[in-house]
Amino acid sequence: MPLSAKDLDMAKVAFIGLGVMGYPMAGHLASKGGHEVTVYNRSEAKAKSWTEKFGGRSAPTPAEAAKDQDFVMACVGNDDDLRAVTTGKNGAFSAMKKGAIFVDHTTASAEVARELDVAAKAAGFSFVDAPVSGGQAGAENGVLTVMCGGSAEAYAKAEPVIASYARMCKLLGPAGSGQLTKMVNQICIAGLVEGLSEAIHFAKKAGLDVGQVIDTISKGAAQSWQMENRYKTMNEGKYDFGFAVEWMRKDLSICLAEARRNGASLPVTALVDNFYSEVEKMGGKRWDTSSLLARLER
Repeated sequence: MPLSAKDLDMAKVAFIGLGVMGYPMAGHLASKGGHEVTVYNRSEAKAKSWTEKFGGRSAPTPAEAAKDQDFVMACVGNDDDLRAVTTGKNGAFSAMKKGAIFVDHTTASAEVARELDVAAKAAGFSFVDAPVSGGQAGAENGVLTVMCGGSAEAYAKAEPVIASYARMCKLLGPAGSGQLTKMVNQICIAGLVEGLSEAIHFAKKAGLDVGQVIDTISKGAAQSWQMENRYKTMNEGKYDFGFAVEWMRKDLSICLAEARRNGASLPVTALVDNFYSEVEKMGGKRWDTSSLLARLER
């Protein structure tokens, strides 16, 4: 029987890291992409839960997950976590086959992306840094924005696989470019959320009806995704809707470190990072990023 188009498109894929983002992303690879998926997670219980839901198999180490795979995806916590699952003991890089492609969805530094790109090339396979934006909801709904850095050849092969959970995917330049673009994304969000927080705070103090005000100004130049999706919950003092403050502070620390290297001036980003540190002291480490308003309403 001849192979169908779906069979030809199916790849052997490993996914390392089944957190709030990785779990549904790996699920889309299996259910929507139709790929043969092997997962690895530090907590074996999470990997077991994933295979019970989506099929595929789990592996006890990143190396065993990566063995003989066409693509290896990862979505872990930070630079150190990424090094541990790639070049560390039993890391994926030790087992990847020649010509395979490693796609890193972790939000990490551009420095570690370039470092791993060099290591991958030396071992005969490719590396693409591909941080994502869209949060947990974007991952669950398969509509993430993916910002990539790497060679055009590696990206062209990886893009159809990434499409299983992406609405937008673009190559921005050589290794590290994806991470740098994610930094730009987070810089934009930091300023927007602080502006929206101050606006809602001001409207309340002025005795205005916040709902009516936002309904009016959201039709003009002040409109933003944050305004459309977060103002109601912010106005109600609810901050359990997405990306956590502690994760945003990690991302902003990466932005500020890169700015010190490249000479960029980020006064507002630094200020907002400081405001988030105040939110953490209020007990808001796990609140979502719109909780900047809570700081103003103490």
